[in-house]
Amino acid sequence: MFLGSLLGSTSTVATHSPLLGAEIRLEPRSTLTLDLDADFEHGILLDSGEVRIDGQALPSDHLGYVPTGTPQVSLTATGSDTRLILIGGQPLGERIVMWWNFIGRTHEDVETYRQRWQREIDVAEGEALPGRPWYGLPSGDPEGPLPAPPLPGVRIRPRS
Repeated sequence: MFLGSLLGSTSTVATHSPLLGAEIRLEPRSTLTLDLDADFEHGILLDSGEVRIDGQALPSDHLGYVPTGTPQVSLTATGSDTRLILIGGQPLGERIVMWWNFIGRTHEDVETYRQRWQREIDVAEGEALPGRPWYGLPSGDPEGPLPAPPLPGVRIRPRS
């Protein structure tokens, strides 16, 4: 557990909204049935192995979606040892635009957030950024921040 509570375990990480985050490891050909908070929507990310979610195969490196109103989910490892990440929380209640690491209400929001990000990471070392930084980059990171990829050549549409 890294956020929230599941299967009798509770994370010690303080959160400011109800959230769930857990790593789940399944042995080959095992099934785990989880009781879920039906008020949450959940995502299941397959990191390694093979899994079926309620009988449907989830491709590797894909995020399976479990909508609100789902009180239980069955996870079945179909081959080798399987590692999943389960995340969940209350829906945002509005349509959003998601792209790379940015979330906004419109395509223009995402464009603005990308520009702000690039402006912050493009500031030469030792040069002061005018005003307060928007993102607050960590100092002393030997890798440095990742530049945002170019926006796609199409308008990003909101998700439901």
